[in-house]
Amino acid sequence: MGFSIKELETISGIKAHTIRIWEQRYNFLKPERTATNIRTYSNEELKTLLTVALLNKHGYKISRIDEMDQEQRRRTLLQLGEANARTEYLVNELIGFMVDLKALEFELILNDYIREFGMEATVTTLIFSFLEKVGILWQTDRINPAQEHIVSNLIRQKIICGIEGLPFPERKDPLFLLFLPEEEFHEMGLLFVYYLLRKKSIPVIYLGANVPVKDIGYIVDIKKPDYLYMHLTAPPRQVKFEKLLNQLSQYPATTLLSGYMAELGHKPYENIRMLTSLHQVLEYLEAL
Repeated sequence: MGFSIKELETISGIKAHTIRIWEQRYNFLKPERTATNIRTYSNEELKTLLTVALLNKHGYKISRIDEMDQEQRRRTLLQLGEANARTEYLVNELIGFMVDLKALEFELILNDYIREFGMEATVTTLIFSFLEKVGILWQTDRINPAQEHIVSNLIRQKIICGIEGLPFPERKDPLFLLFLPEEEFHEMGLLFVYYLLRKKSIPVIYLGANVPVKDIGYIVDIKKPDYLYMHLTAPPRQVKFEKLLNQLSQYPATTLLSGYMAELGHKPYENIRMLTSLHQVLEYLEAL
């Protein structure tokens, strides 16, 4: 499956207009054309553009980059001294391994980063940057499901391992109930919040994905949590989502919502709080 120029723009951050100019003047991109003359880019061209964009961002002229072969570009990237340049390079490597279905190579990068910086930094710095770049394509089904499943499950496994390495909570409150509503299966953001809460020794009931509202109500009645938490990656139908918010607003607990849906405008509810960025999530949890 090829990528469109708009999808390359989304992942690389390079405007489609600039990509077209680079194609005309240089040799590193050679897209094919569909029967209706629309550009389509291969996995290799996506990886090349990510490398070129990163080198250009860190001061290399496009004409100089064009003269390098693939291995020269890779070596030059590895020599960049800034810490954020290294992280961006690793994010690009993760994207390349994802599109090539190279699960082992993908996992080795995660393992090395976890060993050097720890689980929390790996998620906040590396994994979230990766998810940011490819998340829009996942929402529009432009990434092959096999590619998504492989990397999602690897990331999920790493976060679960991090959770299992933490001690059981010593505190009794506040109690959190974590879940995803029906038809929502993207669990990584929710798992990371679970990790952060456990690290702060806060008690959590973790229900996971695809939970019916009636089940949430049953547990709320019995366990009386202080907080309900959802992290929604993909957009549910608007009417269904508003109905869900209305139901959750009836519970005597504060509902926290992060992820894609938190960034959109919604009818305000007194006991529902939208956390519109990872920074806001971290700040909120840190204040508990």
